Amino acid sequence: MSFTPAHLNTAPVSPAPRIRRRRAIRLAAGAAAACALVVAAPLAAQAHVTVTPDAPVAGGYDVLTFAFSHGCDESPTTQLVISMPDEGLDSATPTIQAGWTIDVARDASTGLVDTITYTADEPVPNAMRAAVEISVAYAADAPETLAFPVEQICEDGSTSWSEIAEDGEDPHALDAPAPVVTLAESGDTATTDETSHADHETASATASAAADADPLPVALGAGGLVAGVAALVVAVLAYRRGARR
Repeated sequence: MSFTPAHLNTAPVSPAPRIRRRRAIRLAAGAAAACALVVAAPLAAQAHVTVTPDAPVAGGYDVLTFAFSHGCDESPTTQLVISMPDEGLDSATPTIQAGWTIDVARDASTGLVDTITYTADEPVPNAMRAAVEISVAYAADAPETLAFPVEQICEDGSTSWSEIAEDGEDPHALDAPAPVVTLAESGDTATTDETSHADHETASATASAAADADPLPVALGAGGLVAGVAALVVAVLAYRRGARR
């Protein structure tokens, strides 16, 4: 009678546990990738220099908030040079803000503000949000849309946010769109200078808070993170069940 030692047992081993383990690992990797994409989506949507008006009405006063959350290919931002539209503004006045030095250039023939340059006291790192404000008075006959081209200057390189969408063209399809404000028509009711200036002061006090109040990017990112974590937990549980078999 012959015996086969246990350590020489050559009986085939079922590949099922290994297959289940590989599937669980692939599922976990896919969940993590999906989570990263969903979280990154709202951030990508913000990857421009944007302008947020407070009361964009022809003939009225407004506060424009220009914001960015990126550098030039990750290089820190040192300056924003904001150009005023050729027509549509009666005045433009920069808001003094901590951390920025301001320079105003005027058109020699009209005396109107041509460009406003904000120079950061310390370069703004990539992936950090910063914002500056300009108080404006719209002309009564201002066009429906006003473009404010911005030159973003960084420690290494620069980006010219100056592309204007043609009629029927999606501005989101542009590589470097200029910030654009769309105006509403002024109402029939006359507004006194006192009322206009009071509204202007209120707009100045609330514009910065309004620019930061948009919860959509945060909500989308949080939702994507929760979904990704849930998928990852399911993958881990599936792996553990497979390992026990």
